[in-house]
Amino acid sequence: MFLAWQEIKKNKLRFTLITGILMLVSYLVFFLSGLATGLASLNREAVDKWQASAIILTDESDKSLYQSSMSIEQLNDIKAKKTAVIGQLNAIASNDDDKQNISLFGINKEEFLMPNVTQGRAFEKANEVIADESLKDKGFKLGDTLSLSSSDQQLTIVGFTDHARFNAAPVLYANLATFHQVKFGEAADQKKDQINGIVVRDDSISKLTQNDELDSIEIESFIQSLPGYTEQKLTLNFMIYFLFGISSIIVAIFLYVLTVQKISMFGVMKAQGISSTYLSWSVVAQTFILAFIGTTLGFAFTLVSGAFLPAAVPVSFDLTLMMFYGLILMVVATAGAVFSVLTIVRIDPLKAIGG
Repeated sequence: MFLAWQEIKKNKLRFTLITGILMLVSYLVFFLSGLATGLASLNREAVDKWQASAIILTDESDKSLYQSSMSIEQLNDIKAKKTAVIGQLNAIASNDDDKQNISLFGINKEEFLMPNVTQGRAFEKANEVIADESLKDKGFKLGDTLSLSSSDQQLTIVGFTDHARFNAAPVLYANLATFHQVKFGEAADQKKDQINGIVVRDDSISKLTQNDELDSIEIESFIQSLPGYTEQKLTLNFMIYFLFGISSIIVAIFLYVLTVQKISMFGVMKAQGISSTYLSWSVVAQTFILAFIGTTLGFAFTLVSGAFLPAAVPVSFDLTLMMFYGLILMVVATAGAVFSVLTIVRIDPLKAIGG
């Protein structure tokens, strides 16, 4: 460790460049991890808010809440501790100045899907809705009257709730009567028993229903099946894993070049009795120091830049995950010293000093 640190202090510029590259790679890894977490939250916030164990959808819906359609009477076929019915549709909501894609949830106020109200009040009658707080950043406010692209009904925002986005769209919560009016219009009275799914809280989800027309889906499986969720997550994770490999290769190339330049010096040191093991550990320690400094700087710069990002950027930093990725970066970067170690072990002192 002493030899490694002394060489770093002596050749500041050379090792600063290596540290700078590691810092940039780690910064990109941390930022991508924040982006992956943020985009995942955009899709699943409202579902996580349910704190449910499963959701019941029709068998032919292919795990899609929007494609599922059932009768509220089928609630009698569900054997669970707690159940809550839900209707869902997608639309474009607009006030006088702004438009926004939204997801409308029709729920019963007395059931556990009822969200907490952070501003305003809960809906009390038809055509009143509780909206996700993200709509405030889009120009919507309490008391706004909303027109929907799929309906002649007009809704009024009476309250806001937090963390309520579904498939990246802010959620509007309304009672079932409002949902039916928006979805079915004049036929609402004939369709008033129609819902999209039943959300369940129960310790066991293996035998929630014996109805062959219904499918019991574990909540995490339901989230994974949301359109684009898995593909998006895999793409960003693949980029992160690819960066791990890049960092290892970059460090390996730099250290190998430096090692080759110092072959004669290593030869002299081996001729003086310094073991290959000591020299090898010195290179490994040197690599670890550089990786630690570069990763730490990348971590700090990520948090600083994250504090200045606009709300429109869907970044959410999971510190535990970031530290885990930082540890992996240090490990793979240190592993890049293997080629240099092999070179040191193979050095013949006599040939290295020209004997």
